[in-house]
Amino acid sequence: MTQSRNPGTALKLDSFVHVNRPAADRRAAALLARRSLKGPHQAAWLVNAITCMDLTTLAGDDTPDRVRRLCAKARRPFSEATLAGLGLEKMPTTGAVCVYPTLVRIAVTALDGSGVPVASVATGFPAGLMPLDLRLSEIRYAVDEGAQEIDIVITRAHVLGGHWTALYDEIAAMREACGAAHLKAILGTGDLVTLSNVYAASQVAMQAGADFIKTSTGKEAVNATLPVGLTMCRAIRDYQAATGHAVGFKPAGGMKTAKDALNWQILMNEELGRDWLRPDLFRLGASSMLADIERQLSHYVTGHYAADHRHALA
Repeated sequence: MTQSRNPGTALKLDSFVHVNRPAADRRAAALLARRSLKGPHQAAWLVNAITCMDLTTLAGDDTPDRVRRLCAKARRPFSEATLAGLGLEKMPTTGAVCVYPTLVRIAVTALDGSGVPVASVATGFPAGLMPLDLRLSEIRYAVDEGAQEIDIVITRAHVLGGHWTALYDEIAAMREACGAAHLKAILGTGDLVTLSNVYAASQVAMQAGADFIKTSTGKEAVNATLPVGLTMCRAIRDYQAATGHAVGFKPAGGMKTAKDALNWQILMNEELGRDWLRPDLFRLGASSMLADIERQLSHYVTGHYAADHRHALA
């Protein structure tokens, strides 16, 4: 990341607003209804989505070989034939590779020289229900292993109980533990019940110094949705207007298709502008959608869909 860090501010509870869910639902639907990307425009947006993707493996059976394979895919997300057909001179790479802390060193070695940063989840992912000192130790361990980005999870109970000072202090301590590594705060929006809670949690995370705010762990029953994304983007816009600091956004979980990648970029473009269509300020927390993006790009180049076995798994 080259984006300047968000230094945070003092906790400001008067920054909270009430969010009308039906209005957010209508706005999210309207954004997509009036945008249609076809042909070379669609291909360009899909390539951009790849550059903003956090290629991720967070499974209980992760192995060093799986991480190495993922890193190889991050370096080369589609074939040389597709690259030539798109008229690109250089193979794009993904925005980052995200793994568990114990696999960070494997990823760092596999990505050496690629320019692709390694992100690590930490703080007792996905629930975050560990003592704070242990969560901070996990952040420091991941950073010492070479992680350049840390995806932390907040204590959702602080939001549900309105314990905003406790939430602020927790995230600020995590930000300090990250040192030079960028902090992405996962809000677990599917657990927060209301969009007003999502907005308030977004504001507190940014005030505490988060460089990114992220929707979900991907493990909740409900993960990234466009109304939630809209709410978080509005919080980012309001925070920038109040402080002058730009904060990134990362939807994660539930995104599987090239159409999903286009929809999220449309939301970013309409709500925050073109500056947020780059990996410094936007990430897509998904791996399964890469296969469909690769398939769609291959179709654009060749005019037909290749068999699934023609595309290496992400």
